[in-house]
Amino acid sequence: MRIPKTWVPLLAKKIIHTITSKKLVSPAVSLEKLQLETEDLIMEELTVEDRLNDEVREILKGHTVEIEKGRLDYRRLFDLTKQKLVREKNIVL
Repeated sequence: MRIPKTWVPLLAKKIIHTITSKKLVSPAVSLEKLQLETEDLIMEELTVEDRLNDEVREILKGHTVEIEKGRLDYRRLFDLTKQKLVREKNIVL
């Protein structure tokens, strides 16, 4: 995640205020519920890369011996594995 978690409620509030004040949307639920749902969506998007990095680490655990012996460069292998998963899962980072 590239922004602090404490900013998420502020971002959600600003987004909701902007789109409702400009009459771009008319909420069908209370503003409080909309705020919570927006915060959840933002957090979900902000943690996509964190979850992907965790998945790459798990995959690379199977190659620990080769990495430790110096046969494979961990950073390069990490980046290549991450790129492959991004393509396979159509993730936008």
